[in-house]
Amino acid sequence: MTDKKFYEDKQEELITKICLDNTIDISRLNTVAGVDLAYWKYGDKEYACCCIVVLDYKNLSIIEKKYSVGEITVPYIPGCLAFREYGLVEKTVALLENEVDLYVFDGNGYLHPRHMGLATYAGIMLDKPSVGVAKSFYKFADVDYSDLPDEANSYKDIVIEGEVYGRVLRTHKDVKPVFVSIGNMISLDVATNVIEHMVLDDSHIPVPTRYADMMTHEIRKEYEGQI
Repeated sequence: MTDKKFYEDKQEELITKICLDNTIDISRLNTVAGVDLAYWKYGDKEYACCCIVVLDYKNLSIIEKKYSVGEITVPYIPGCLAFREYGLVEKTVALLENEVDLYVFDGNGYLHPRHMGLATYAGIMLDKPSVGVAKSFYKFADVDYSDLPDEANSYKDIVIEGEVYGRVLRTHKDVKPVFVSIGNMISLDVATNVIEHMVLDDSHIPVPTRYADMMTHEIRKEYEGQI
């Protein structure tokens, strides 16, 4: 079994490949893809499905849906989740029929001990702009956001040792915040504006990853017990 240090060293090697320059012009943003995965076990093996839902950014209508299913052979190692998931992500991206301008992942990007959450790792590998939107905080540092105002679109930067790692964003009043971080080729301000646009009244998470999450439940239910 490959050890944790092996994956951490690979993450350290990739840090210099992160593009921190913004390449997204919101006025020209056409397609956004939400990416999510779900896991299950069958016998002594672990499987997952990766679902990608591509939306029209302007009206948030669904353009296409694709998914892949496969065995997961990389062990779960905290902080190294991208290595478990990227293989299926890449496989599913290859099925897409539309060009994607921006990928949004259900998880972290730059908000990671080595700035290498799935959104960043995949953004580098795909050479595409990407954003991470996590529903919970990955507690690798002591960060307090309890003073975040209970107002729609209020936010607070997550600063660790003087560096901005991401942003806590409350998308609606009286809901739990989400944790936004750049993946690749986008600024945190632009990422925040894009995410705010894609949150509807009935959910606190952006529709691309919401739809992808809903799709993973459907696909997992279809395949559980059959592989």
